Amino acid sequence: MDNDETRTVRLTVEVQDCGIAHLLDKNPGGYGDTPAQSIGFIEVEQGCVNLHITHQWGPANFTVTVADQDPGAALAAYEDIMEIGFVSMSGEVEMTGFTFDEAVMCPVPCLPAGPGTYRIRYHVKGMDLEGAEDAGDDHYLQIWPAPLADPMVVKSTSVASEYFRDPEKYQRDHGL
Repeated sequence: MDNDETRTVRLTVEVQDCGIAHLLDKNPGGYGDTPAQSIGFIEVEQGCVNLHITHQWGPANFTVTVADQDPGAALAAYEDIMEIGFVSMSGEVEMTGFTFDEAVMCPVPCLPAGPGTYRIRYHVKGMDLEGAEDAGDDHYLQIWPAPLADPMVVKSTSVASEYFRDPEKYQRDHGL
């Protein structure tokens, strides 16, 4: 794949509470029957992807790759990897952190197929430690055109991943 088909950017979003960053479609309406889905650290609602991050507040660094096809998961570099479907009505998305003030939006490269359905793969490491020592590499997001499909776990090694995927099962299994 050459550089015209894959674009990677590094972003920093400020999170004031809740340990969540957002990927937002620039067109806020028109989603009709788009299903809400979730798996582990990633949740999709109409036009919004909520990403649980490694820490409760402060700057969160993301590497975001937008590609015209599946760029392949970075299996060796991350502890937990999850995928989910997303519908973009505009073909343009931006990122922000959860804030109590006015949100600062970070632009993401335009989606290669314009408006339509995409697959999002979220890589994370350090969730059990509330952030790894090198927080600059904790969060990696990949986006490419794909038909809607069920969410799936690609890799899961952290205790936090086990909890986020099924809190009730986690509590039963750990006698809580």
